[in-house]
Order: sequence, then C-alpha cells, then structure tokens
Amino acid sequence: MTTARAERQSSRSAKILYRPWGLVASLLGGLIASQIFQQVWKRVDPAGTDDPPKPLESEYPLQKILLAALVQGAIFSVVRALINRGGARVFERWTGEWPGD
Repeated sequence: MTTARAERQSSRSAKILYRPWGLVASLLGGLIASQIFQQVWKRVDPAGTDDPPKPLESEYPLQKILLAALVQGAIFSVVRALINRGGARVFERWTGEWPGD
C-alpha cells in the first residue's frame, strides 16, 4: 500500500535548498529538546540535583545514568522527528516540493 506522498519524488534542487532550513531547524530542535529534558528530569528525579548525571560522574549509580540517557535519547529523537517532519511540510507548502526521499 503506497500513499501519494510516498510516490512523490523530490528534485535535487529541493534537497539542496532545504539543507540550510534543516540545519537551523535541527539546532532549534536541539535547544527545545534540551529544555524539555531538563524539565522531565526534574520530575523523574525530584530528590537529585537540577542537572542529570553524566556517564563519567562516579558518584551516580549506573542505573541512574542509564535512565537519564534513555529519557534524554527518547526526548531528543521525538523532538528531532517532529521538527524535521514539520520543517519538511512547511518547506513543501512554500515551494511545492517535498525535500526528502
């Protein structure tokens, strides 16, 4: 089963023109994801410090470090997907061409 969007081809120029937009969107997405992660981590570990543990900080148990990495990775992946997809849709509305595939 295919969809109209999946069948659509993008031109080489659309991919090239999208790159700067995609880069800016990725940077913005990273900042947003970082802020979301900080807020989520405060709720996951209310007794801890404001900052999540880093892998090389020996005062934290491995379980806590892995939990922080899991939560951070999930948040960054979801925010990245949302930003990339939304950016591609906006680009398509402006140019009439899908920048991916």
